[in-house]
Amino acid sequence: VDKRQMWDPQIESVCELYPIFDLDAANIAMGFGKFGDCKKLGVGYTKTKAHPIGISPREQLTLCGIQEMHDGSALIWGTELEEWHNHLMPAGERQTRARSHLFSIALVPTGEDSFDAEYSLQLDFGGNLPHWMTAPLVLDSVKSMFGVAQPFFETDGSEEVQKRIMEEKIQGEKFVDRNSILFTP
Repeated sequence: VDKRQMWDPQIESVCELYPIFDLDAANIAMGFGKFGDCKKLGVGYTKTKAHPIGISPREQLTLCGIQEMHDGSALIWGTELEEWHNHLMPAGERQTRARSHLFSIALVPTGEDSFDAEYSLQLDFGGNLPHWMTAPLVLDSVKSMFGVAQPFFETDGSEEVQKRIMEEKIQGEKFVDRNSILFTP
């Protein structure tokens, strides 16, 4: 939550509810590399705070993943789950659903230590908010996200990246609290 709040102060909660550790099954379902190699997959939840301009809290339930391609590029993607997936939401009072119909970040290497990034977002805030009112909020959040990320890539952030990779590897080797495509509620 703290890292996400660095560029989006409206975030109250963000978490990976159902990580899918059975990536072999996911890769089989996606056609053995047809869409790259699935490196991370799961269902996530996001809840926002009320916005000072009068926007009530929103929540999202998304299926997200990371695909790595043979050329070294990667695609980070997500799509909103439907109402019939609401049983996957954490307990508590339901909020208006915001919908990320699709988001993706394409990372394409341009050199040994460089890459291009392209961000795409199709978002509906839900409720009866006009898009002219919400578009500037989304734009500010995306600009802020790249602003927070840029200094990390301009300095040697490799120590933090290596630490995160090691944490994920350790988690991936655990069987306690493990969810799989076959065991997701």
